[in-house]
Amino acid sequence: MEHLQISTHAREEMVDITTAVRRLINENGWSDGALLLYCPHTTGAVTINEGADPDVVRDITMNMNKLVPHRGDYRHAEGNSDAHIKSSMFGCDQMVIVEGGNIQLGTWQKIYFCEFDGPRTRKLWVKWLGA
Repeated sequence: MEHLQISTHAREEMVDITTAVRRLINENGWSDGALLLYCPHTTGAVTINEGADPDVVRDITMNMNKLVPHRGDYRHAEGNSDAHIKSSMFGCDQMVIVEGGNIQLGTWQKIYFCEFDGPRTRKLWVKWLGA
């Protein structure tokens, strides 16, 4: 199993990891199959969404904070209950198709690591499921 190391710089951010995933595919010579991206952190997530307009990431982040505010009626003592909830809403994994050594994404799609309790250094586990 491989991994990507991701450094985040804010409490909440969506880090475009598409280029890093492509690099990993290329370095390992993976051609046809599927790639599982898995976040082993309970306050992080992985998602795929639009990467052409930065306002999309801003809109997602701002509106997630309206849906699940940082301060709320939480009992978890660490003060990051919202991060756990957001992580569960986004999910800890994504499976992407790789064909001919290329990630099969839609025209506007990018892969994002979602940080909800940073800044931190995170690991994203990557498992190749080759054909």
